[in-house]
Amino acid sequence: MRWSGQEINGEQTDALPGLARLNNLVRSVRTPDFAGVTFHEVLAKSALNKVPGKNAGLFGWTINPMRGCQHACAYCFARPTHGYLDLDAGADFDNQIIVKVNVAEVLRTELAKPTWQRPPVALGTNTDPYQRAEGRYQLMPGIIEALADSGTPFSILTKGTLLRRDIPLLVDASARTTIDLAMSIAIYDDELQQSVEPGTPTATARLATVTAVREAGLKCSVFLMPILPFLTDTTAHLDEALRRVAESGATSVLYSSMYLKPGTKEWFMQWLAREHPELVARYESFYSAGAYAPVEYRKWLADRISPLIRRHGLERGREDPVTGGPRSRALGVGSPPALVTEELPPSPAAALRQPTLF
Repeated sequence: MRWSGQEINGEQTDALPGLARLNNLVRSVRTPDFAGVTFHEVLAKSALNKVPGKNAGLFGWTINPMRGCQHACAYCFARPTHGYLDLDAGADFDNQIIVKVNVAEVLRTELAKPTWQRPPVALGTNTDPYQRAEGRYQLMPGIIEALADSGTPFSILTKGTLLRRDIPLLVDASARTTIDLAMSIAIYDDELQQSVEPGTPTATARLATVTAVREAGLKCSVFLMPILPFLTDTTAHLDEALRRVAESGATSVLYSSMYLKPGTKEWFMQWLAREHPELVARYESFYSAGAYAPVEYRKWLADRISPLIRRHGLERGREDPVTGGPRSRALGVGSPPALVTEELPPSPAAALRQPTLF
């Protein structure tokens, strides 16, 4: 589903140096349907990425059909991964999208290897597989079918309402393997949401997608991540958010405060200075010791949100400690950690490693 007649000459003066060095770049494409965005179509050498965990011997598996994300969330922890191709973590991450056009075919080959033991595989833990361009490239149906055909458990975490297109495929896959679905919905103030994550569907549209998934008979969690200090951590905002999550029929809810690592922090702080200059000094102080919110704040947030979760009759979800996606039910249940322990950023190990891009 690629576009003809839109190819960019690779020798143009605006060619991107990191991509120009790749021997698997098919072409770069621009289209009026996605103004200001360039898609760099590549032939993936691998589809499955092995992600090391924090503990020795612990690892997980992910698939990233694309790199970069049109959702343009100012706080996205995956932004620094664009630096490996000499692209910046700001506007390039939003507008220079790497598309692995053969990812489903490569995945089938990898899943057919005798050495593949069918551990759970996570999608959506780095960049979103259901960003708008998926509507044209249609990579996910082939990925879902390959995983289901091989009997490999998988999870999908997304902000994209395009997930609804694939509900019939997911229902079919659920009869053959374990699947876990989650919708990321962090902000329930429409004006703030469109400001800080301008490429995402509204919270209302995403909650409707949760309802559609549940009506199809599948489980679906909501990731209330990240909670933005001094912006979305009021009792009123959290209470309303959890009320709407419960009303959507979500199976469970997970949350965490914002994680600001280098590469993301600079971009987010530009947004903050533009939209909420009164908070700049507070954020600089808050994150002066590192990428995590202070432990005192995480304890305070756990104390604030735990009674609200109970009030709305919601079940606490489980996050995979390696990939940052929903914990696969194929791994068993186990005892959940304390709320303050659970209140960690998505996949710190995955965020710090150099990614397997192709």
